[in-house]
Amino acid sequence: MKYMKLAEFYQFLEGTTSRIEMTNALVKLFQETPKNLIDKVVYLSIGRIAPEYTGLDYNFSEKSAIKAISAVLGISEHNVQQKIVETGDLGDAGKELFEKAGIKAGGSLTVEEVYDTLRKIAETTGYGSTKKKMELFISLLKKASPLEVKYLLRTITERLRLGIGDNTIMDALSIAFTGKKENRAIIERAYNISSDLGYVASVLAKEGLKGVERIKIQIGRPIRPMLAERMAIPSFILKKLGGKAGAEYKYDGERIQVHRKNDEFYLFSRRLENITNQFPDLIEFLKESIPQECILELEAVVIDPSSGAIRPFQDLMNRRVKYVTRFHIMMYPVAGFIFDIMYLNGEDLTMKPYPERRKILEEQIKITDRVNLATRKVVDNVEDLESFFLEAIENGCEGLVCKSLQRDSIYQAGKRGFLWIKYKRDYKSHLADTLDLVVVGAFYGKGQRTGYFGSLLMACYDPETDQFKTVCKVGTGFTEDDFKKLDEILSKHQINHKHPRVNSILTADIWYEPFLVLEITGAELTLSPVHTCGWDKIKLNRGLGLRFPRFTGRYRFDKRPEDATTEKEIIQMYKNQLQIRV
Repeated sequence: MKYMKLAEFYQFLEGTTSRIEMTNALVKLFQETPKNLIDKVVYLSIGRIAPEYTGLDYNFSEKSAIKAISAVLGISEHNVQQKIVETGDLGDAGKELFEKAGIKAGGSLTVEEVYDTLRKIAETTGYGSTKKKMELFISLLKKASPLEVKYLLRTITERLRLGIGDNTIMDALSIAFTGKKENRAIIERAYNISSDLGYVASVLAKEGLKGVERIKIQIGRPIRPMLAERMAIPSFILKKLGGKAGAEYKYDGERIQVHRKNDEFYLFSRRLENITNQFPDLIEFLKESIPQECILELEAVVIDPSSGAIRPFQDLMNRRVKYVTRFHIMMYPVAGFIFDIMYLNGEDLTMKPYPERRKILEEQIKITDRVNLATRKVVDNVEDLESFFLEAIENGCEGLVCKSLQRDSIYQAGKRGFLWIKYKRDYKSHLADTLDLVVVGAFYGKGQRTGYFGSLLMACYDPETDQFKTVCKVGTGFTEDDFKKLDEILSKHQINHKHPRVNSILTADIWYEPFLVLEITGAELTLSPVHTCGWDKIKLNRGLGLRFPRFTGRYRFDKRPEDATTEKEIIQMYKNQLQIRV
């Protein structure tokens, strides 16, 4: 399969903002892709070389890409940089420079060759790796047409930005290989328990739906985490859960999925990043506490060893380093509070109801001073729920997670629903909870911040349309250090147009690829004529906006943009807010 076919497909996607057109184009691409290449086409089209949990990244900077262009075309790096400033994009600059040079492609690139070479680049590490990566990438550029150069440059610097989400790919796979969008549920289940869309696509293409249904949980492949809805009124929570719930402490730490097979351990973050190396001490504690073959979830927190008290979440962030040393282990000692189990000794437990999974935990986990079960209480009245909530707050927690005790309380991998409900409360405002919102744009500042952004355009996520819908512009709560940090993070994701998955009436001065999640608080949710969250769902020609938004100081690096607060949650918070006032 020619790589040019992919490049032309990418070019088409750049020119469309319609999800239907995008899906139809993907369907056509998948149907025309050889079965042995479908996984590679999926990976390349989402801008990766392998599933995120593998940790395989190109580690190829824009500076390296400029050197590669300079070497192939025999022009100065300064000239390349000037063209980037002129076009505003590395890919566009490369395409124009190759067109101007009139260099004919030195061959015909195939998808196999591009994928294999990019994989070698990602796997090249250690002494001399920079030179080797450069040689490999130059070999691709020498065989590429100008259009292919554009997308090779964007791919290697991880700026492909086609706007394709997981949901869109699953819709297209379902239509392409089964003829029915309705079969997506089977594909999604397989993806949720394997976290590898390329692998699922390959099985679907070669073995059909029956093959996809045979995909099982495996040690080392993370399960996409189950997510909770949120409510702030105890009576509503109990009513939603059938009058009775298992309430568990919601610890202010990092959610970790633990995989164990004998002495082999894998730890994955909420975003499914492999963080095994960050917690060598936690692994030692787990060796004496958990079964020999299992997958379970816990909340890791930093504790005060003398008192056992939980320390703030910010202390745990000091563990986010490449190499954890004895200093980190001594200064930021961790403990784990286990709250669910999804796999045990070859058995998939995700389809068992929550009470059964909790009972298995109680029977299988050996409690120590560093490993425990999440503190839990079964409640069936508002007074008990309120008292337990206050107890959790007193013990350094964020609040509670209230879990259904009904027969249908399975572990819904990769889904958000009312089987789990977060109960947190902010006593300082009408807003019942903080919001985790995605940065999608920015507006230039005034005064000292003239020429730099002074506020960010924030959006929630709507899984039904696979879009990010705006909720507020936030410019308060940031320190000068925050602005510098944000500029460094966001500059790598800046684009020169509104992202295809962003639904916004407002026109930002700067647009970003949806990537970074920030925790935002505010006074209350109100009807808005300019924000698209909840548009037409409360009142015609009105959405929902957040009044007096403020950054809490918490960067949610543990969340993917699709894990942000959903439109549905914000609509429910708005309705709850009205009832509180009454």
